[in-house]
Amino acid sequence: MRDDAHDWFGSINPGGWMAWTLPTAVFFTIIAGLLILFTWLAIRFPETPRRGVLGITTTRGDRLFISLLGSAFICLLWLGIMGMPLWGGLAIALLYAAAVFRWV
Repeated sequence: MRDDAHDWFGSINPGGWMAWTLPTAVFFTIIAGLLILFTWLAIRFPETPRRGVLGITTTRGDRLFISLLGSAFICLLWLGIMGMPLWGGLAIALLYAAAVFRWV
C-alpha cells in the first residue's frame, strides 16, 4: 500500500480493544439509523399489526427484526459456502428483507 493511501480495512483505533474498521463502523451506524427511523415511524405513523403468510401478527419493527436475523444467517451461509466477497450474500439478504416486508 502507498504511504499516502488510506487503509479502509485497517483498525480505526490501533491497539484498541476491538478491531473497529470503517466497514464495521458503517454497519453499526446503519443499524442504529434503522432503529431510530423505525422508532420515529412508530410514533409518527402508528400501525396496526397485520397477519402475513407465516400466520403471525407482525408490526414494522417485528419485520425489521425478522429481516435482520434472516440476513445474518444468509450472510453466514454465504461466507461458509462461497467465501469472500460477500456482495452476493448481501444481494440475497436485501431481496429476503424486501420479501419479509412485503409478505410477512
